[in-house]
Amino acid sequence: MPLSDFPLRASVAVSDIDRAVAFYEGKLGLPVLRSGPSGRIANGSRVYLSGGDAALNVYQSTTAGTSRATLATWYVEDLEQIVEQLTGAGVEFCRYEGLVHDRLGITARAGGGRIAWFQDPDGNTFAVECDD
Repeated sequence: MPLSDFPLRASVAVSDIDRAVAFYEGKLGLPVLRSGPSGRIANGSRVYLSGGDAALNVYQSTTAGTSRATLATWYVEDLEQIVEQLTGAGVEFCRYEGLVHDRLGITARAGGGRIAWFQDPDGNTFAVECDD
């Protein structure tokens, strides 16, 4: 069987699972599918649902926030609505030098469409994107 036959899930390291729970559940509104251990931390991980399936593993680790790349992207239909909703929940959107952002922090995406980036408390970068 080829690897493409299996589901893919993003995994993100965080430095403090309690702070991460406040962000991912409180600000992003992601529902928890299950929680469990992470290394020697008894309740140090969460699996979150998105799009109707398990989509994101969050686990406490000393490697938290070490990647500067976008770790996961949500593909949405109404980008402005999602950005405004997240901003209202306390999520701050990134503005990058050399890119033109609108008042919400949305910018044109290379190859078409629009995108906005935000970070969790550890500096892990995520995006919301639409094709219009």
